[in-house]
Amino acid sequence: MEKPRLRFWQIWNMSFGFLGIQFGWGLQMANMSAIYEYLGAKPDDIPILWLAAPLTGLIVQPIVGNMSDRTWTRMGRRSPYFLVGAILASLALLAMPMSSSLWMAAGLLWVLDGSVNVSMQPFRALVPDMLPEEQRTAGFSMQSLFIGLGSIVASALPWILANVFGVGAAGGGGIPATVRLAFYIGAAAFFAAVMWTIFTIREYPPEDLEAFRRAQHESRGIGNAVRDIFDAIVKMPATMRQLAWAQIFTWLGLFAMWLYFPVAVAHNVFDAPNETSPLYQQGVEWAGVCFAMYSVVTFFFAFALPRIADRLGPRLTHTLCLVAGAVGLLSVGLIHNKFLLLASMLGVGVVWSSTVSMPYAIVEGSLPPARVGVYMGIFNSFIVLPEICAALGFGWVMRTLLDNNRMAAVLCGGACFLVAAVLMQRVHEPTAEASGVASKITAPGH
Repeated sequence: MEKPRLRFWQIWNMSFGFLGIQFGWGLQMANMSAIYEYLGAKPDDIPILWLAAPLTGLIVQPIVGNMSDRTWTRMGRRSPYFLVGAILASLALLAMPMSSSLWMAAGLLWVLDGSVNVSMQPFRALVPDMLPEEQRTAGFSMQSLFIGLGSIVASALPWILANVFGVGAAGGGGIPATVRLAFYIGAAAFFAAVMWTIFTIREYPPEDLEAFRRAQHESRGIGNAVRDIFDAIVKMPATMRQLAWAQIFTWLGLFAMWLYFPVAVAHNVFDAPNETSPLYQQGVEWAGVCFAMYSVVTFFFAFALPRIADRLGPRLTHTLCLVAGAVGLLSVGLIHNKFLLLASMLGVGVVWSSTVSMPYAIVEGSLPPARVGVYMGIFNSFIVLPEICAALGFGWVMRTLLDNNRMAAVLCGGACFLVAAVLMQRVHEPTAEASGVASKITAPGH
């Protein structure tokens, strides 16, 4: 079906739910390591406590992608998954700051991350569902814009509550009141933003609804879903295979930053002696401001990114953004002034804006239209696989190689960005001919 061009506000509405999703991610990334330390975790304990997040994504994303490809209801194809994920994630955000033990927090992170993935993965597939090919880079960039905007507010929210609204630091279970209130606000924002998208878009039905229903009936069951996922992996387009290695090192770098940047700032820049010191909370809150800073850059750079990609091509654009991110993150090791940390976040914002849009713009042209959901789920596995490896192995690295130096872990993240930039040179962007070949790969039963 030839899809009509959508107006700016239509693309805005279909992407708006990402604002809420990023509230969930932003609060999680800026605060979970500190929450773990408030509850008694040591630096080398933190990676394994984060294991729930990527492991859940590895399981959930391909399955939800496959299921959403084969779903059609009165709500549409992707919208039912937006709704279920929003309800569960909002409940997890409400419960998280009530955690009274490490394993309670880790278990709630499992629920939160799984629920966010249920909503997020179909949002990625919505872009090729709804937009003609010439608007898809703009669609992914609009998602990048909302990711940046959501992160700005979510990351800085505890600092804003403490320094603008005067919320006190006291909180039961060791978790400050500012963090608790931020999670409650995040739950409301997540649900409201996703509901906005659900109520303001109308998804296109399958071209042949009767044939779609027959295929849907024939492919029911977990066995068929698993077979379809493995079949898609075997037939994975070459562009996706090449891009996978760059994705792996990109997300190793991001994961190292998210795990240790907030606590590194508290200990290495604010010189907090322990987690009970007021300096520790101030450092973690300032790290949230730094995350908000890179999200501001992400937000504004998202406007320029489509034009840069049109001029340089998505591959070169993403390569240069990775180098900028590496410079920004490596510079953190030389900084001891909290305000200079904001300057280092410029490069991080550039790489984050590109990471949440350019790889998807590169790979979507090689995907068969009937299997976009399952392939987006598989592609996102290249995000969670390196995170699982880091969660399982980085604790050993921290103990034996880095002497539990949190700042050294952040610098490892910058080095990973440089490796990813080199690996991007192996990626061949899909041509029209390659896309035509890919489109002939059809799902079983379609």
